[in-house]
Amino acid sequence: MADRLTGYRILILETREEAQFSRMLAEQGAEVIQCPMFVIRDAPDPVPIEAWIARFIERPFDDLVLMTGEGLRRIMKIVRRLGVEPQFVAALAEARKFARGPKPVRALRELSLEAQEITEKPTSDGIAEMLGKHDLKGRRLGLQLYPDRDHAKLLAAITALGAEVDTVLPYIYDPQAAEGSIITAIEEMAAGRVDAIALTSSGQVRRLMDTAKAHKYEDRLRDGLMRTPIASVGPVVSDELGGYGLTASIYPDNDAFFMRPLISAMAKELAKSAPRAAAR
Repeated sequence: MADRLTGYRILILETREEAQFSRMLAEQGAEVIQCPMFVIRDAPDPVPIEAWIARFIERPFDDLVLMTGEGLRRIMKIVRRLGVEPQFVAALAEARKFARGPKPVRALRELSLEAQEITEKPTSDGIAEMLGKHDLKGRRLGLQLYPDRDHAKLLAAITALGAEVDTVLPYIYDPQAAEGSIITAIEEMAAGRVDAIALTSSGQVRRLMDTAKAHKYEDRLRDGLMRTPIASVGPVVSDELGGYGLTASIYPDNDAFFMRPLISAMAKELAKSAPRAAAR
């Protein structure tokens, strides 16, 4: 697949895996326009996270649910600052580990650990469905949360299964820091200087729409999305687009909802026409 995207300008909105996605696209020759939807920052108060780590080490959880790879990496940053990495990794190894999609799996593998189960659907509902297949009565379950999402429904579902839930939120989003870049990206699409926009999470769709609305750029955004091919990583993103009356024209084959199949789908579809954005 080498050089199959040479000459094409691809807009990506990925934040947590921005470097990896950019590198994979660049390897295929693409010019990557990076526009993270927000800046990720450490939680302003580390004390609750430190206390969660201490509880985990003192008495390892029976189960651990990792919602994001970023979450585990941020936790490990504090673990290393505290000087308790061997103890924490040992506790991680004891717990039965559930992952919300492939990103937490990669973060675990960085510690030479594996998830016991991975959600078929990388959503909170998918996590609830997966856990619902297990008897959690009386089990202590650690739950790594992520910001900008109401987790009350998931917490209620896990509690209803009889588990004692201990949550941790290791990072926050700073959306204001990225708004200028988002407006610039909208202008690039509207001006026809983008060959495709690659969407890898439903939150990216909502963030685009919310920012455009806040800056009275809704018409400009819709104009840009109408003239720019939209690449969706999977059904969750496509459903979110549909809620705004938008449709992805590029989609991975064989239900392979990951970055590399998405890049392959873009290369296949964009090859049908010459690069238009790079010539402007």
